[in-house]
Amino acid sequence: MTEEDDSAGEHTDAVEGEDDSGALRAEIVRRYELGETIEGLAASHALSYRKVRTTLLAAGVTLRPPKIQLPPTPPGLVNAYLAGRSIRQLADIHGMSYNQTRRILLAEGVVLRPRGRQ
Repeated sequence: MTEEDDSAGEHTDAVEGEDDSGALRAEIVRRYELGETIEGLAASHALSYRKVRTTLLAAGVTLRPPKIQLPPTPPGLVNAYLAGRSIRQLADIHGMSYNQTRRILLAEGVVLRPRGRQ
């Protein structure tokens, strides 16, 4: 069975063609719940990303949201924000987008000021 053979609604056995699909499904679910990524599971089991994702969904697993990789926090970023610089100013200074700068500050545990001048 190829990926193209999968049609909508026919995902009762997401890992068809395997001798022991129940054991494979259980192994995929177990490893995903231990923190492995769908990409990693697909590579280690020689399956497509879609096949692993469909298997997890068919098993009732709630998928984790994708993690947004953040660059290292530039030196002085947090202190500059706490000293009164705006997120936009910091983004310009450090060559990052507003959203990326904001996510870094939040990841560092900074409580953001209300928007606009108060």
